[in-house]
Amino acid sequence: MSTIELSPAASRSGEYHQPVVNDFSIQVATINGSGSQTANSVLMRAIFQMGVPVSGKNMFPSNIQGLPTWFTIRASKHGYIGRKKEVDFLVAMNPETAREDVMKLDSGAAVVYDEPLKLDALRSDLHFYPVPFDKLVGPVCPEAKLRKLVRNMIYDGIVAQLLSIDMEEIHKALFKQFGKKKAKAAELNWGACQAGYDYAVKNFTKSDPYRIERMNATTGKIIIEGNSAAALGCVFGGVTVVTWYPITPSSSLVEAMIGYLKRFRIDKETGKATFAVVQAEDELSAIGMVLGAGWAGARSVTSTAGPGISLMSEFVGLGYYAEIPGVIFDVQRVGPSTGLPTRTAQGDIISTALLSHGDTRHPMLFPCSPEECFSMAIEAFDLAEHFQTPVFVMIDLDLGMNNWMADPFEYPTKPIRRGKVLTAEDLDRLGGFARYRDVDGDGIGYRTLPGTNHPHGAYFTRGSGHNEKAQYTEREDDYVNNLDRLARKFETMRSRFPAPAVEYQPKAQVGLIAFGTSHYPVDESRDQLRSEYGIETSYLRLKAYPFNKELSEFIRRHQRVYVVEQNRDAQMLGLMRLECTAEEIGKLRSMRYYGGLPLDARTVTDDIAGQEGK
Repeated sequence: MSTIELSPAASRSGEYHQPVVNDFSIQVATINGSGSQTANSVLMRAIFQMGVPVSGKNMFPSNIQGLPTWFTIRASKHGYIGRKKEVDFLVAMNPETAREDVMKLDSGAAVVYDEPLKLDALRSDLHFYPVPFDKLVGPVCPEAKLRKLVRNMIYDGIVAQLLSIDMEEIHKALFKQFGKKKAKAAELNWGACQAGYDYAVKNFTKSDPYRIERMNATTGKIIIEGNSAAALGCVFGGVTVVTWYPITPSSSLVEAMIGYLKRFRIDKETGKATFAVVQAEDELSAIGMVLGAGWAGARSVTSTAGPGISLMSEFVGLGYYAEIPGVIFDVQRVGPSTGLPTRTAQGDIISTALLSHGDTRHPMLFPCSPEECFSMAIEAFDLAEHFQTPVFVMIDLDLGMNNWMADPFEYPTKPIRRGKVLTAEDLDRLGGFARYRDVDGDGIGYRTLPGTNHPHGAYFTRGSGHNEKAQYTEREDDYVNNLDRLARKFETMRSRFPAPAVEYQPKAQVGLIAFGTSHYPVDESRDQLRSEYGIETSYLRLKAYPFNKELSEFIRRHQRVYVVEQNRDAQMLGLMRLECTAEEIGKLRSMRYYGGLPLDARTVTDDIAGQEGK
């Protein structure tokens, strides 16, 4: 089944005389396991190297191979990097979906396709370019078993010629993709690119309007996945213990971290690792190890997805109640149950905020970019230790596993902050301490680390009832005092967790709220709402939960506020309703998308314009 979703649009019949430059989307439809990822990455990087802002979205099935997969490249001179709903230039390589993919295109789109599919018979209002891929790949790749993989590189050459992508940039991107150790394979694939390019020169008269021209909008930028950025942030954040159980789409985060740790955390004198990575038997074991390591004083982390979060519930409750630091990355996918493991969502918001039984509330960070995946990973460790609690970093599959253009990460200059940790010298001065006593009025007690050489340094860590001295108790007042202190600590977090990014438009009556990757379609939609409907909007991007006073202020300043999120049940809006006043709740509206694809601007615009009566 095709993943192309289109809103009805006016027909675009006839030839184009006005070029469409650096402002269109390319979608490559292939079969999972056919080796197309390399060809797609090379094509995207070549456009990036020509200075054009670009993003890549890989929509792949959850099986190993054989099912349809789509890779969408968006080039945008305006810098928009969210998914574009419309497909302008299709490369149709999958017989199973080719007809449906073509029938869903807007009039005037271009189609490069495998010649035996005869797709040009389907419609007369598209620009078709048939390519005999099997005939072209034979002379390039004599070894038959490699042809399936090399075959895809032919369409890189075809597309490069049709879109005026510099072949030197294709060459550079190709050899960067393969690296020095695979120069022979790179040469083989380069031959396929050239064969495609030469065929297009000799056989095609370009009729579509799309082309790439050099810009200077990507200088100094990088392309990276959010999971890799988060992994690097963990290393810079001082992680020493990593525990995990493999699960899509979070596995690549730990896999990348392992690579960085082996590169940067091997003692040069002894050759021994200064870190521990443990693949646990399940997610419950993984979070248990994280809390054990956090209790012992290590900076520890695990990475999982929604099903893993569900399994971690009991131990996370222990971390909250016994007040043990740890960092959990939740790379969200579509649920419930197994759901759609390779589709994106923001569907773990409420379950994570209230994870475990009893009265619990957990802080969450919401990065929207690779830069924030890096910086918030570092910040998460400081916050977990400062507040002595599990901290969740809520990525989604779109951010974690897709290609994003980003600025180089800023090297951290602030020292690691461990929070209220008492040393033996502190204990000498104080004469002892009570582990769960609120000395400073912020709800945060003082702690010692195992091995602190002092007779007053020990205390019991327990998940059962305890008083401020960590002694076992079932007294009503002790339990109430403890729960009230934990609530007070949560209130303290409001001023210490990252504040939202806010942009006010003085005359705007409508406000928009988003978080994570919903930022990109909202950012683009604001321009569409203004130009198409005359709707001016203010914008608040949430970076963390618990919310702070800026959220209430933002809601009060507008007549209607739309909360944009990628789940069915308006989960972020639900959290807001738990904390907002009745007057504020009356202003809140919901804009939701939960189809599993990355949210696009047109969907946001159409929904909000409709609710506004436009």
